[in-house]
Amino acid sequence: MKELVLLRHGESQWNAENRFTGWADIPLSVRGRRESELAGRRLRESGFTCGAACVSLLMRAIHTLNIVLAGLDRAWVPVHKDWRLNEKHYGILEGRNKKEVELEVGESLVWRWRRAYDCPPPPLPAGDERLPVNDVR
Repeated sequence: MKELVLLRHGESQWNAENRFTGWADIPLSVRGRRESELAGRRLRESGFTCGAACVSLLMRAIHTLNIVLAGLDRAWVPVHKDWRLNEKHYGILEGRNKKEVELEVGESLVWRWRRAYDCPPPPLPAGDERLPVNDVR
């Protein structure tokens, strides 16, 4: 029987600062690296073995996966990287503090922007360097 494990990346620097991250390529915090090591250790202790992995193109996810695979002694497994696994793009909100945005527009709207599929955050303006079309990945 095959097993599928879905694993979120460890805490990033912006997670620690309560900022909208989205496609911003922010590294893991020290805590995030420790969380990744713990995830690898727990998976190993559960008897999980990994034959292949898929990951987004964001460094926080790639670094999490590398740490987990090292903990499993499986750094050699094939890894498929795809932008389609990237986190949701938060448009004009990327980099902003979530609590500050809540104070501006209300908790309900921020919740919808974060959790609903039919209510995207405000888009980036034309020409903004953070537009996905400008991302070389």
